[in-house]
Formats: sequence, C-alpha cells, structure tokens
Amino acid sequence: MNLTEIQKALREEGLDGWLFFDHHHRDPLAYRVLKLRPEREPTRRWYYFIPAVGEPRGLVHRIEPRMLDALPGAKLPYAGWEQQLQGLRTLLEGCSRVAMQYSPRCAVPYVSMVDGGTIDLVRELGAEVCSSANLIQVFEARWNQAQLDAHLKAAAIVDEIRREAFAEIGRRLRNAEPGSEWDIKEFILKAFANQGLVTDHGPIVAVNENSADPHYEPSRERNRDIRANDWVLIDLWAKVDAPEGVYYDVTWTGYCGSAVPDRMAKVFGIVTRARDLAVEFVQQAVASGQPPCGYEVDDVARGHIREQGYGSQFVHRTGHSIGREVHGAGANMDNLETHDERRIIPWSCFSVEPGIYADGFGVRSEVDVFVDETRAFVTGEVQREPVVIAV
Repeated sequence: MNLTEIQKALREEGLDGWLFFDHHHRDPLAYRVLKLRPEREPTRRWYYFIPAVGEPRGLVHRIEPRMLDALPGAKLPYAGWEQQLQGLRTLLEGCSRVAMQYSPRCAVPYVSMVDGGTIDLVRELGAEVCSSANLIQVFEARWNQAQLDAHLKAAAIVDEIRREAFAEIGRRLRNAEPGSEWDIKEFILKAFANQGLVTDHGPIVAVNENSADPHYEPSRERNRDIRANDWVLIDLWAKVDAPEGVYYDVTWTGYCGSAVPDRMAKVFGIVTRARDLAVEFVQQAVASGQPPCGYEVDDVARGHIREQGYGSQFVHRTGHSIGREVHGAGANMDNLETHDERRIIPWSCFSVEPGIYADGFGVRSEVDVFVDETRAFVTGEVQREPVVIAV
C-alpha cells in the first residue's frame, strides 16, 4: 500500500478519508488497493480507515484479530454489534466526507461494492459517503511500465493468433473439412495456451445471425458450422500469464467469399468510421492537455452511428476499461448503459468498440487505446477492411 500517494489523492479530492470495509471477500478492490493478502478468508466484518492526514486505523472482530496486521496503524477489537458501532464511530471521529466503494445510483457498478446497509450505517454516524470511483481509477486502473510492456506483448501474440484463426477457417473450407464456431474457439484457446496466454472466458466466434448477438459465445452443445458466404465475427481477449499481465481485447470481422456483400461492407464502413472518430477525439483531447470523460467518447462514436440511421442497433457502450480483468475498474466509454463522468487518466487503457447489430449479421470493430501524459495510441493492429476468407 502506498500510503503517501493515497493520502495525497484524498486531499486532492477534498475528502477526509477513505473507509474500506469487507465481509467474506465481497470487495476485491479493497484488497488490491491496500495490497492486503490475509492468510484466511474473512468471516467477520473488518473496517480500515485511511485519513487524508494522519495515521490509518482499523476495526477487527475478536475472532479474527489479525486480519489487518499487514497494514499500518492501531486496530480496535470488537465482538458485539454495540462495540462495532462504537468502534466505527471512533474510526470516523472528526470526519465529514468519506470515500467508500459506492457509486450513486450504481452509475459505476464496477466500484459499487459496499452494501446499502453499511452505507446507511456510516451516514447515521454523521459522515457523507462519497464515491471512491476516481480514487479507484488512480490505484487500480493506472498501469506501470511492466504492465504496458506485458500488454504490448500480448497484443502482438493475439493479433497473430487472430490472423491464424481466420486463415484456419479458410483452410477448412477449401479442404471441405468440418469447421464450426466451436472448432475455431478451441483453435484459439489452444493457441493461447501454447503462447503462454490466459483468459477468463471466450473467445467469441459468431457467424451470421449469431454475430448480431453482442455476447454470443459458442459452446460444444450450441454452435453452428461456418460455410461459404458466411459473415464471421471473432472477439478475443487474453493476457500474459504473469503477475504484470493485463488484457488485450480486440474484435475483427470477415466474409467467407471473394466479394463482401454491399450491405455488410456499408455497415462495416460506418462502424469503423465511428471507431476512428472516437479514437481521434481522445488523441486530440489528450494532446491538448484536457483528457475527455468517458461519456464524451461514447457520444462521438454513437453520434456518428445515429447520423447514419443505425442508432437503435448500437445497443452497448462504446468501450470499457482494461486491466487485470478484461473489464477493468477505470473509466468506461459510456453514455448509454451509464453516464460515466470519470476522466480518462494517464497510464490507463480502454477499448473502443462500436457495433451495429443488424438483421442477420453484426459488425463490431474493437481496438485498445492506451493513454499517457501527452498522447493516446492504439496498441495493436487496426482493421480497415473486412477479412476476405478465400474459400
């Protein structure tokens, strides 16, 4: 835990402190920010308060008195609920504005980890509960050089595996070999394992109407064959299997035939233009020293798709934060599912992936964008034309 940096961030946010709380490991963010790795699963509630100035302090149950021993500061013991209430009052004494893993109206669900009853309890003790969303960005979504290097390594490998996957579809078609969405998914997962990459689930391999379902994923029991004249969407994400591993996540589309049908080519062009406009908007804003908010990036991509008459067929946010999890805890490019007012911060990464899901097929074009203090750049290959899969 970097206490100095946390307290500096609290003062910059105008907060009196940051109250961490957990019960049965419900808040993984707390453990990561605090660098806390307890020897056992907590079965009783613990609290840890970091003031903007001064020594941190904790509250632990007498049954699990050593739960916070790895963290600095005195730890008050409690057993009964009355002692717990008094101990929490002592932790928060003199504080009026306190950050917690809370998001008003659950606007940022990745941060909304603390239950409503605990929020009520802290408020009853006289403290205003403020969202820790901006703080979480700083201490969870911000990468270091090793993570960026690991991401770029994963990008090069995943891009090559993506090329091989489309080539494998064509090889099977030309040789009249069986080939389904499931077969190509297994092909990709085997390639990941061979290259030292890991993933939490996926990938998505979706043909025709299945590609119009943004989160379709084939299974052994539910999949369809890939044939000539089929439209294919592949969304794949992975990271190096190492402590510094962070995800690389991209989506490409292709057509099994020599000439992409006009309606597919048209939608592809609209989607990729929306993607490029959003990336350019971020690049210009970062270069000017005014990084945008997540919702502003979504507005750019969504605005273009609406202008082209497909607004109702773009049914998800423009992009998501990327980190140790493929959907990270930083700013999302979102003004649809949520109104994400968090600014993109230096040394963070996110996807830009507009999509149009039409009758019988879907197009999504996804790139990853990394931002530092002065620039924003796409970290991998950018699809400019549909992949033409020779059959």
